Amino acid sequence: MSGEGVLIRAVSSFYDLETENRRILRCRARGHLRLGEVEPLPGDRVHYELDPFHPDSGILTDVLPRKNAMIRPSIANVDQILFIATGAKPRTLPYLIDRISVSAEEIGTKFVLCLNKCDLDLADQLYQIYSGCGYTVLRTSAVSGEGIEELRSILSGKLSVLTGNSGVGKTSLLNRLLPDVMEKTGEINQKHGRGRHTTRRTELFPLPDGGWLADTPGFSALELRMISTLEPQMLGSCFPEFPLGKCRFQDCLHSREPDCAVRSAVSAHKISMSRYQSYLRMLEELNNSERSS
Repeated sequence: MSGEGVLIRAVSSFYDLETENRRILRCRARGHLRLGEVEPLPGDRVHYELDPFHPDSGILTDVLPRKNAMIRPSIANVDQILFIATGAKPRTLPYLIDRISVSAEEIGTKFVLCLNKCDLDLADQLYQIYSGCGYTVLRTSAVSGEGIEELRSILSGKLSVLTGNSGVGKTSLLNRLLPDVMEKTGEINQKHGRGRHTTRRTELFPLPDGGWLADTPGFSALELRMISTLEPQMLGSCFPEFPLGKCRFQDCLHSREPDCAVRSAVSAHKISMSRYQSYLRMLEELNNSERSS
């Protein structure tokens, strides 16, 4: 018997996948996958066969084509990256948000900004900056429950990755969204003497209304790096509010060139200064990377 499923976790040389009837099946990979260039990742859609000698086990036979993939954390077919930020302590710096939004744009996935702890601070400045860029921005409070149903709706039916700087309340939101799963995770971790929600591997948790939520090891805003060798000329395309194609020079880097439409938009307050400063900072990083390679 064969079928198709979604890989939800990789443990050593084993792979757990969710089958079409939502059964969890532990599989080994066929030889050509173990030795090949394509490493199966959580989020992959895969073909499998039931092991004829062990009916409760399977054999992973093929990885279906991906729409995207991330290196750190290792995950495939991401529908959206949800960045948890806050205007309360510790206030999230726009540059951290911009790095993640650029990474999302680069791999062609949706970026969503969730402003948590809105019972303490509405984060009006962050709301104005990123809603003005065309991104989906919502306000939530894990304490009062505000925005939780809207968040559930945004996550429903999609493979979503959550990230954010330390202290923004990501764990509290996870407890709201997946109370039973997080309680079991905490019990297991306490039994093994680890932190309550310490994660050592990328894992997908099924959502009640469909879709998956990625819980990832050591996944902080500073650890999500640009995935590929992004060329400096392409960085501007990762800022959707930039009026590209309207500059005097076709290869304009929007830093010092005359008649630059992006710089004019910044001067006219059509692009936020913090977004433009983030762009210049990342442009310098990419230029330095090119010179050192």
